[in-house]
Amino acid sequence: MQRLSGCWVAMMLLLASLLPQLTWSQTPASPTTPVHISAALSAAQLIGTGSYTWLGLKIYDAQLWADGKNFDRDRPSQKPFALDLRYARKLQGKKIAEASIDEIKKLGIGTPAQRDVWLAAMTALFPDVEKGWRLTGMHLPEEGARFFLNGTLLGDIADPAFSTAFFAIWLDPKTSAPKLRLALLDRQ
Repeated sequence: MQRLSGCWVAMMLLLASLLPQLTWSQTPASPTTPVHISAALSAAQLIGTGSYTWLGLKIYDAQLWADGKNFDRDRPSQKPFALDLRYARKLQGKKIAEASIDEIKKLGIGTPAQRDVWLAAMTALFPDVEKGWRLTGMHLPEEGARFFLNGTLLGDIADPAFSTAFFAIWLDPKTSAPKLRLALLDRQ
């Protein structure tokens, strides 16, 4: 019993010595904002969160980040924002790209030729993801979309029409996931 309590005390002392280091390493401006998002959107605030499920299976948790003072919930594509998806399961990048194009097509956005170009760009850029991995997309009006995997830059798709179409999957009033849209826009 003395040995166990001695180990317990040693563990508590070790944790106490690490606590200042853990606190110090947090981002001073906003400890909850992912670093890659705050680097691109200096005034980023969490707008809303939600989860996406398909046939009862959780696919991902989503967070929408934007400048809370300038973000227009009725016209989200007018200003920069980031959509951060944390996957609840392993998925192939090709399947993510194909599902994205299916949703864009359901929304009636883009021509068949545009959607073919967008599918090729996403297929080339989107990696396979594992459970717990984060895929972040940033909408940059007049520029296009920028994508990150676990905070590391994957690349850009420099087409503003693509960016608007892609993020409409979540934010358009005609989305196939209206509850998630309301949660992301904090309108529950």
